[in-house]
Amino acid sequence: MAEPSEVAAFSWEDGLRRLDADAALAPARHGIVEAVHDELRRRVGHDFSRDDLAREYTQAGEWYLDLASRVAPRLPAAWEPAITLDAAFALYGRRARDARR
Repeated sequence: MAEPSEVAAFSWEDGLRRLDADAALAPARHGIVEAVHDELRRRVGHDFSRDDLAREYTQAGEWYLDLASRVAPRLPAAWEPAITLDAAFALYGRRARDARR
């Protein structure tokens, strides 16, 4: 059976692939990704495992939309969690101590 972090990583990588698909939304989406990274540094820190990140992913629904709406208040289309949130987790996950290099 796959680890929760491996299952989540499929969604994360899909979000990353879709991040720049809409050029008009790309700047706002990248701003949201940066804000999510700031939040993840606060929540999981700099020394974390992929499983730590996957656990935080299950809690992200509690804080993500509020954060995205503050970063890009006039562009709700940029808030799509399956794109922006997942892309942010994919990129941050590359910093995990057990990330595949």
